[in-house]
Amino acid sequence: MLTTPVNRPTRRTFLKRSILTASAATLVAPGSRVLGANKRLNVAAIGAGGKGAVDIGFCAGENVVALCDVDERNAAGTFKRFGSAQRFTDFRVMLEKLDKGIDAVTVSTPDHLHAVAAAMAIRLGKHVYCQKPLTHTIDEARHLTKLAREHGVVTQMGNQGHSQPDSRRLVEILRSGAVGKVRGIHIWTDRPIWPQGERAMAAFEAGKAAKAPKTMNWDLWLGPAAKRPYNSAYAPFKWRGFWPFGTGALGDMGCHNMDLAFFAYELRDPTRVMARSSRNFDITAPQWSEIMYDFPSEHGVNGNIKMVWYDGGRKPVPELVKLNDARQLPRNGTIVVGMKDTLFVPNFWGAGKFVRSGRTMANFQDVPETFPKVAGDNDRTHHLEWIAACKAGDPKAALSNFDYAGPMTEAVLLGNVALRAGKPIAWDAKAMKVTNDADANRFVNHDYRAGWSL
Repeated sequence: MLTTPVNRPTRRTFLKRSILTASAATLVAPGSRVLGANKRLNVAAIGAGGKGAVDIGFCAGENVVALCDVDERNAAGTFKRFGSAQRFTDFRVMLEKLDKGIDAVTVSTPDHLHAVAAAMAIRLGKHVYCQKPLTHTIDEARHLTKLAREHGVVTQMGNQGHSQPDSRRLVEILRSGAVGKVRGIHIWTDRPIWPQGERAMAAFEAGKAAKAPKTMNWDLWLGPAAKRPYNSAYAPFKWRGFWPFGTGALGDMGCHNMDLAFFAYELRDPTRVMARSSRNFDITAPQWSEIMYDFPSEHGVNGNIKMVWYDGGRKPVPELVKLNDARQLPRNGTIVVGMKDTLFVPNFWGAGKFVRSGRTMANFQDVPETFPKVAGDNDRTHHLEWIAACKAGDPKAALSNFDYAGPMTEAVLLGNVALRAGKPIAWDAKAMKVTNDADANRFVNHDYRAGWSL
């Protein structure tokens, strides 16, 4: 049952509890350090180029002790910035060698490496910040959630909108009943901005003759994925459109754009998912898709919330927000259609307006603030919240911890199972099983190459 905790601490009290009084932590990972606010964490990066450069860069106020990346050229800027950090190409070697010298890690690799890297770090008692989607498969998300809970580490998935002040305020407003019972939720993205479908297949054919750059360790880039020749269609950026490494537009942006709905209504464990798309391929996600989820929820009409996801240029009916043309809709957005009102959020996350009533967020000043608002630059709030929680040793203080992010990732990735199955699927979350199509269960997990495992 969703509840609104009206007696949650103020930001000042929260910071005192989670940073200054480390003794208030209820569970601390064995071997991890509980630090005061003025002490610094020893942080290591698994993935230091691209998004990894951003993630470890937001930890620059801590001790960056080690950097791991399989692509020397891609990570060159980060290597230069943190010149005193030890460098590695294999995260397994880094974690084993430095072990007690590392308090926390950032995981910013292609999707297929998230789970194996995070799992090893967690087993060693390291706090983990892992990019979205949390994992490559549903099975991995379930496993990682359980592992983090068992080891008592502080975790955070990289869906940074979860820490934005406007997003948290909207959750408070929606939980107050601002739109009434929910009739439907529509969420869309401008992704893919990389080749998928026919475009990905063309890039794959064109990239067969390429050789891996001398600065890249291709075998370590593959990690747990099946061994295969280098192809320029995969790395360093376009892997997101290929199923062996990425999770397509849905996996890349679902944990961002869907977060408001999951957060506000505590959605999890959809019972039915169906999808339609452009031409489907075994190796690549389609150019566009629309995916429909059914979530059991007391906050939905008739005890159910229907959510529709759109990507690849597809968008909801513009009349939902009193527009005449779908081209007037922004590139990313969310529409929550309730019995009393309709909320329109015209971006990844942040401020929204109530279309039917004309109200704005300023009209809800009587709704109590129940969530801590993280002080600092909005771009860094997600990392700052995680760092503060790590220092306090409090696994619950980072709000996109794996207890939240794991089930969310399971639900998001279930859309890809329906997409790849090519038919509506019925889902038993407890058994982690598609019940109406046994063959679809092959997309719930996958095998690992020899030498790699969770």
